[in-house]
Amino acid sequence: MDTLQQLRAGTLRGTRYLKLSEGLRQFPHEILELADTLEVLDLSGNALTELPDDLPRLRHLRVLFCSNNPFRQLPPVLGQCAQLSMIGFKACAIESVPATSLPANLRWLILTDNRIESLPDEIGQCRQLQKLMLAGNRLQALPESLADCHNLELLRIAANHLPQLPDWLARMPRLAWLAYAGNPFSAAQEQYAAQLPIPAIAWPQLLLGEKLGEGASGQIFRVQRQDGDARHPLALKLFKGEVTSDGLAATEMAACMAAGVHPQLITVLGRLTGHPQQVPGLLLALIDPAFRVLARPPSLESCTRDCYPSGLQFSLRHVLLMLQGVASVVCHLHQRQIMHGDLYAHNIHFQPDGQVLLGDFGAASLLAGPAEPLQRLEVRAFGLLMQELLQRCQHQSNQAAVHASLAGLQQRCCNEIVAQRPLFAEIQALLAQCSAAMA
Repeated sequence: MDTLQQLRAGTLRGTRYLKLSEGLRQFPHEILELADTLEVLDLSGNALTELPDDLPRLRHLRVLFCSNNPFRQLPPVLGQCAQLSMIGFKACAIESVPATSLPANLRWLILTDNRIESLPDEIGQCRQLQKLMLAGNRLQALPESLADCHNLELLRIAANHLPQLPDWLARMPRLAWLAYAGNPFSAAQEQYAAQLPIPAIAWPQLLLGEKLGEGASGQIFRVQRQDGDARHPLALKLFKGEVTSDGLAATEMAACMAAGVHPQLITVLGRLTGHPQQVPGLLLALIDPAFRVLARPPSLESCTRDCYPSGLQFSLRHVLLMLQGVASVVCHLHQRQIMHGDLYAHNIHFQPDGQVLLGDFGAASLLAGPAEPLQRLEVRAFGLLMQELLQRCQHQSNQAAVHASLAGLQQRCCNEIVAQRPLFAEIQALLAQCSAAMA
């Protein structure tokens, strides 16, 4: 974290990254003195309501975060920033998005948890847009021009006021990660899932241990459940309750409970009751420590693609086993009318022998209306995962035919004509044929 004192003293001259959070009510004009180098500016967590008209002087600015500031509109001056490609204004008080606020090079727009009721038609002119995050607003419709954003890959529209999904959404050629829970058209399915019978586990029965991890929607702790003299180790996910980048905690819990039991899912053991602050939670089976996360989430540079450890390699047999495991669990979810919505390597735990577990249902949605077109969106996410694993796959010369078959399936899964992609039942059958050929 940088300080305003450092900025004014000139000690930050030449920096490419600047983060200031000091309750600022006005934009410090000393920032403009960094015009020759500044690329990433983070002013989140201040009290700003506007940005200066001469912001475009920051001619190298690529990334701007202004979350948790009381802006009433997305600043129009942003559209004049020639290099600006990523904009984050989460949890402000934004009510309007002027057409002039959208820069030509926009790739990633975060407007989560605001008060936006509509988007300008001009958003369809943002032809480089890949990631659009709008969960927790008041949208009643999406502009039809958004269908012209053919590079859009990730869309978050959960927890809005949408009466239905537009037909064109399921035909977008590169859309792979979609979250739409918490809208009126999906309310009935979500209410049904939330009422599914599941054991209740009371807070006084638990001994809280160390924190195992934290995500956008909550924190995970190791706990022990007391049952007489016996103690059973479990994991407890405590939900934060506010709107996350993906949606609402309540819809994540509903999807987790509706998912049922599958070898590639982390087993849900019960619903937490009696927390002192009424925090919602789920009790889960502990993950074997031999499992590790397959990749890290996308970076500012990669935008929509995960970041894998340098030098990570797999045998073709292990790649095939992982793909079969993932295809099996996603097929199971689709049969139960659930879209995972975030089918990424960073949500997959794996063991070196090829076993996998799929986690994080924060972006999950319950299918409402025709299922197959939406399921084929998730097929593209699987195809991109296939691509990433095959890029890190070593195969022997006698396995070339199987490798070619997998590469062909990967291309089919990523077909930009959505209707021509296979569904997961067919994907499973083709992977089984490859497995038989490897035997």
